[in-house]
Amino acid sequence: MIHHLKGKLIEKNPTHVIIECGGVGYFVNISLHTFSKISDVELINLFTHLQVKEDSHTLFGFAEKSEREIFRLLLSVSGIGSSTARTMLSSLSPPQIREAIANGNVATIQAIKGIGAKTAQRVILDLRDKILKVYDIDEVSINSNNTNKEEALSALEVLGFVRRQAEKAVDKVLNQDPSLSVENIIKHALKNL
Repeated sequence: MIHHLKGKLIEKNPTHVIIECGGVGYFVNISLHTFSKISDVELINLFTHLQVKEDSHTLFGFAEKSEREIFRLLLSVSGIGSSTARTMLSSLSPPQIREAIANGNVATIQAIKGIGAKTAQRVILDLRDKILKVYDIDEVSINSNNTNKEEALSALEVLGFVRRQAEKAVDKVLNQDPSLSVENIIKHALKNL
């Protein structure tokens, strides 16, 4: 596995760079986020991810380790390939993606070109726990309405709804308007159940 490349910047484009290391030129795919971080200096250092397939070896480069971590997490989601993950990192910064996943913000992820509602939900479902654990994010600080959400969920459970279904409906409502009162969360969630 190639961990990083440190060498002379030969060519710089919004989608790729060519770095010469020890007389060998490496074609490295990059996101717009990395492109914006690379200055036009002669020597650069990129963290890399090598994707090996039957017919190709593709090298991806990242200006920051955190971006590479997010890229690798995105690749672990079924239906997300390297080009989609790179598009996501070109549309949003790594902290924005991290926050959207941690907050369960489907709308932000769905706003990325090529990401539909089901894929956005799958990304959040698959990665939320990993993001919260890896980045040591406290869920309470993320969801300022955590108490409103819990009260609404309790009320819906009392009304006979299964917690999982109720939680999906409540999350959908809170993604649209996080400032709703408990009463309004319940009213809107009942429409989605």
